[in-house]
Amino acid sequence: MSKTTTIRLPSDLRARVAAAAKRAGTTPHGFILEAIAEKTADAELRTGFENEAERRYAALVSSGKTVSWDAMRRYLEHRLVGRRARRPAARRFAR
Repeated sequence: MSKTTTIRLPSDLRARVAAAAKRAGTTPHGFILEAIAEKTADAELRTGFENEAERRYAALVSSGKTVSWDAMRRYLEHRLVGRRARRPAARRFAR
C-alpha cells in the first residue's frame, strides 16, 4: 500500500530533476522514487559492511591473532601468478 509523502524541492533542483528524468525517459516522480530507492539500498549496504567490519574486528580482538598486510600481500601476489605459496602464519595482534 502506498502512502503519500510531500517533499519541497528548491526550484533549481526541481528543474534539474525534471531535465534528468526526461533524459532518462521517465517522469520526475519515477526518477525521484528510483533515486530514493538507490540511496536507501546504498545506506543498507553500508550498514551491512560496517556490521561485518565490527564482527571481524571483534573476532580479531577475541583471538588476538592477525596476519600482517606485507605477508598477506606476498602470499596473494604469488597465488595471482600461479605460484605455490605457503599461507602466512597468524601472529599476536599488536595494539
